[in-house]
Amino acid sequence: MGNLRGLGVALVTPFHEDLSIDWESLSRLIEHNIENGAHYLVVLGTTAEVATLSLEEKKKIVDYIVGVNNNRLPLVLGIGGNHTLEVKKNIEEVDLSPFEAVLSVSPYYNRPNQEGIYQHFKSLAETGKKIILYNVPSRTGQNMEASTTVRLAKEFPNLFMVKEASSRLSQYFDILRTKPKNFSLVSGDDENTLPVILAGGNGVISVLGQAYVKEFSTLVKLAFERKVDEAYLLHNKLVNITRLIYKEGNPAGIKTVLAEMGIIKNHLRLPLVRATEGLQEKIREEMRAFSR
Repeated sequence: MGNLRGLGVALVTPFHEDLSIDWESLSRLIEHNIENGAHYLVVLGTTAEVATLSLEEKKKIVDYIVGVNNNRLPLVLGIGGNHTLEVKKNIEEVDLSPFEAVLSVSPYYNRPNQEGIYQHFKSLAETGKKIILYNVPSRTGQNMEASTTVRLAKEFPNLFMVKEASSRLSQYFDILRTKPKNFSLVSGDDENTLPVILAGGNGVISVLGQAYVKEFSTLVKLAFERKVDEAYLLHNKLVNITRLIYKEGNPAGIKTVLAEMGIIKNHLRLPLVRATEGLQEKIREEMRAFSR
């Protein structure tokens, strides 16, 4: 658990124009994050457009990232879905030896009630693997309430962390106030990174952080050191571009940023499309303003 403190980054999957995987850009992205201060990498999260990747492509991406990383940073592997038995089977069968933990999203589309969410993660906990719960109601259509998260945390020690991305900051605070001591919370929302760490959170799994790695890792460091005024100056500098990258969905915005930086090419797989030219121009303007 101590290895997953600070800035985690949810890596995108770079594509060529023909939408095949761009391995050279993926390598460049990994090196960019390692060299500039990311603390761990999240592989095959929702930001990776994982829903549009084949099983064979997922295996190749895992092997490639493990190889390029070469044990330099801790790794987290995304394995989630809305078919509990299938997710459980995948967690049991995959080789998790290169990974610190699995990140597993709360079931989407089915919209189970709180007991259904609890039973889903209880089943996953039975694998004995280290699992990070992931609550992102904007994607799943159903909120995992703080009481459900804390109930799971108290009953299953291998469910040791939550990536919380509720729209209500009060929910983060409810978890932090009532959780067991050995359970951690990281922000799943870039903009909430600073207040969440100040309230006792363990960091962030960030989208924008994979582009502005130095800035985000510095923000996290300042927050942990309780240098609040300095941290808020950096937070306020990042907030506009943070909001812009989500205007037309993730990862359209962050791929625009990374393409402007020359790290990847700006291609997404359907049903996602690149950001509109209007939004891309706003992002470029904000990037220029940020660098001044």
